[in-house]
Amino acid sequence: MTEDARATTVLLVGAMMVRLALSGAYAKYIRTGMGDVLLIAGILLVVLGLIGVARSLGFGRRTGDAHGHDHGDRAGWLLLGPVLALLLVTPPALGSFGVGRSAAVAVSSSGRTFDSLPAGRTVPMTLLEFDERAADHGGASFGATPVRLTGFVTPASDRTGFRIARYQIACCAADAVAAVVRVTGTTGRSPIRDQWVTVTGTFQRAADGVPELRATSLTEVPAPRDPYE
Repeated sequence: MTEDARATTVLLVGAMMVRLALSGAYAKYIRTGMGDVLLIAGILLVVLGLIGVARSLGFGRRTGDAHGHDHGDRAGWLLLGPVLALLLVTPPALGSFGVGRSAAVAVSSSGRTFDSLPAGRTVPMTLLEFDERAADHGGASFGATPVRLTGFVTPASDRTGFRIARYQIACCAADAVAAVVRVTGTTGRSPIRDQWVTVTGTFQRAADGVPELRATSLTEVPAPRDPYE
């Protein structure tokens, strides 16, 4: 790869990072608290790329020689294609397609014993907490208290109701694992795949051990800015 191709690649990668950081789209791939770091790194790459492009233009472009180096140079420029694609089009966040193909959060209380939920009000919680409470003494801490969950729709493998899921990430989308809850008791057609919903209902035990929510209300909602828990 020629010097100007390398410099242009660095410039475009930096520009992509800056765009993701400023638009907030980076939250689809990494934790929201890392936006400032991404922006700083992107700016540094843009500066380095501009310096490299300026230096390359100052020295002039080299043409191919009799040994065929021009073919290698052209191949180097082809590497800019994927970078340009990412700069122009932002891929979506992880969705239902990966739920059955990635690791799932093991249904375990992680050694915790949960206090009973307060009666008389609806309690919002993450899907991960719902799964952990369900594993703690058979979900005894839920009682009859309704809870509110938000996640994206993924079809149920057993055709009973549908499932909602939400990914947990430690650093970035590459290490994501999904927490999944089956939703039953809804009327009418189930929401379409990957539609984000907020579901209110009560916990009920399932024979197969899958954490289950008996819904009393369901609302379709826009995808949250931070799709991960």
